[in-house]
Amino acid sequence: MRLRSTLESVALAGMLALLCMTATSSIAQQLEEIDHIVASVDDEIIMRSELDTAIKGIVDRIRAQGGNLPPQDLLEKQVLERLIVRKLQIQRAFRTGIRVSDADIDQAVTTLAQQNGLNVGQMRQVIEADGEDFGEFRRSIGEEIMTERLRQRVISSMDPISDTEVDIMLASEEFAGGEYNISHIMLNLAEGATPSQIEAVSERIEEVHAKLEEGMDFASAAISYSESQEALEGGEVGWRDLNSVPRDFADAIRNLRPGQYTVPIRSPAGFHIIRVNDYRDNMQIMSREHHARHILIEVNELVTAREAMDQIRDLRQQIADGADFEEFAKEYSDDPTSANLGGDMGWFAENAYGERIEQMLAGLEEGEISEPFQSQVGWHIIQKLGFRETDVTEDARRARARNSIIQGKSDTEVERYLRQLREEAYVDIRLPS
Repeated sequence: MRLRSTLESVALAGMLALLCMTATSSIAQQLEEIDHIVASVDDEIIMRSELDTAIKGIVDRIRAQGGNLPPQDLLEKQVLERLIVRKLQIQRAFRTGIRVSDADIDQAVTTLAQQNGLNVGQMRQVIEADGEDFGEFRRSIGEEIMTERLRQRVISSMDPISDTEVDIMLASEEFAGGEYNISHIMLNLAEGATPSQIEAVSERIEEVHAKLEEGMDFASAAISYSESQEALEGGEVGWRDLNSVPRDFADAIRNLRPGQYTVPIRSPAGFHIIRVNDYRDNMQIMSREHHARHILIEVNELVTAREAMDQIRDLRQQIADGADFEEFAKEYSDDPTSANLGGDMGWFAENAYGERIEQMLAGLEEGEISEPFQSQVGWHIIQKLGFRETDVTEDARRARARNSIIQGKSDTEVERYLRQLREEAYVDIRLPS
């Protein structure tokens, strides 16, 4: 009897074990169906859930902009490729000593909230209401900071732009001809590509061009087929003058009207189709400038806002009664930059010192002293000494020329660096064919 009981116990235990194994296998299979690896990137992985989240963000943006969605399989491929390149950048940034602190992320989140007219708490509510985890959002912000710092490291390694380069650009006909807002579709060519590989990519770009000729929207084609970093933004590059793009590109787009695009163009990096979205002429640039002086009583651990207000009111009254503004600024102002100059702030552009000071100056006549007012740093009085409009077209053109050279070289260098990073990496893509 005891033996039978023992055997029954063993049998029952075996059945339970089998059921547990079956259940575990079923659960594992369900989990596999819910989430699974879609790519291995060196020693890291990308999960299906991560890809789906990224796709949702892209789809929401395209729909909000009124664009057309590409086929799902093409969209998956493009978004996954972006995740792969992003993962590679983060890996390289980490290996080369780039770090991001919580304080860095806090500052970026605060800035982003302010740009959207929210505080951090309100932005968190919006993000979580949209179904996104705020901790994951912060992690994504940190990764974005890391990749941007890596790109800046690449750019900073370039040779500095010389005044001679700027002079040559300013003298060129292309720079005088205005700016083009452009988008492009790019199919990459690997370094040392064989003739058969070049021919294959050439055939693919011709197929894309044919789809455009048949009426396919350019942004949709870029999202579906382009291999540039701007692909998922519809290929939009932004404003460029003809000097900041390769000569072949400049010649191809010079006579295009907004809405027109080029035939496929070959470059060392691959094949391109470029669209002109808009055009603008160079214009005269006027700078509106104030000349003013002020006295600041700073609010700090030793001086409360009330004490600062009382002190600035007292100084304002004494100046109104005949006291010397300049001497009071030297003696009492907490602004180290202007105090020794009698509070003189020199000539400065509108809004250079923030909206509050701009508002006060806008309401003053020349020579008039403002009533006490508060800013983020303390309490002020300010005297308007003058106002002028200055033609800064030449300075602005020179700055634009320098920035244009930097932009062109930076785009090329970062694109080359990322392409090399991708080619050298071990990547195993596991999306269905």
